[in-house]
Amino acid sequence: MTTVVAISGSLRDGSYTRTALQHVLDAAEDAGADTELIDPRELDLPLFDPDNRDVGDSDYLKRTVDEADAIILGTPVYHGTLSSALKNALDYLGKDEFEGKTVGLLAVAGGGGYGRTLEHLRTSVRTVRGWTLPHEVGIRKAYDQFDDGEFVDEDLEERTRTLGTLAVQYANIEPAEVPELSAADD
Repeated sequence: MTTVVAISGSLRDGSYTRTALQHVLDAAEDAGADTELIDPRELDLPLFDPDNRDVGDSDYLKRTVDEADAIILGTPVYHGTLSSALKNALDYLGKDEFEGKTVGLLAVAGGGGYGRTLEHLRTSVRTVRGWTLPHEVGIRKAYDQFDDGEFVDEDLEERTRTLGTLAVQYANIEPAEVPELSAADD
């Protein structure tokens, strides 16, 4: 069975990021996946220190992401980029956990902009050799988008749920083998 793991970058009570990620995971479950939400509030994950990278719950985080078939990264937008909570979790992870994995991206903005945040997430995933889905979700003015945990805009709900469905559909995808070039092809 396919496993989809979402990592939330929000520490806030009543987080719109966690709420949106739960909708993504619900859609992944509907598509037949086992799912798990990694909530940084529930982890003992000290500020990353490269000289001491095996502390607290770092082994749990690495193992859970490594065993996942697809990963969803969700973050609130802080100062045009990802949150420190998500960045800290990502610092504990690397190519061992992400290489060749399908990764979906979600950014939740209090205001209007989330494009740079998604760009930063794509760059991070590409650096550790993960595969980002072309379908990404950005949510503007999050405080107006939910009512008691449910979306108020059906189109936004559908776009968000599509991320979970695509994560399952494209999990474990194997890239085509690249043919060797001969000297005559150069």
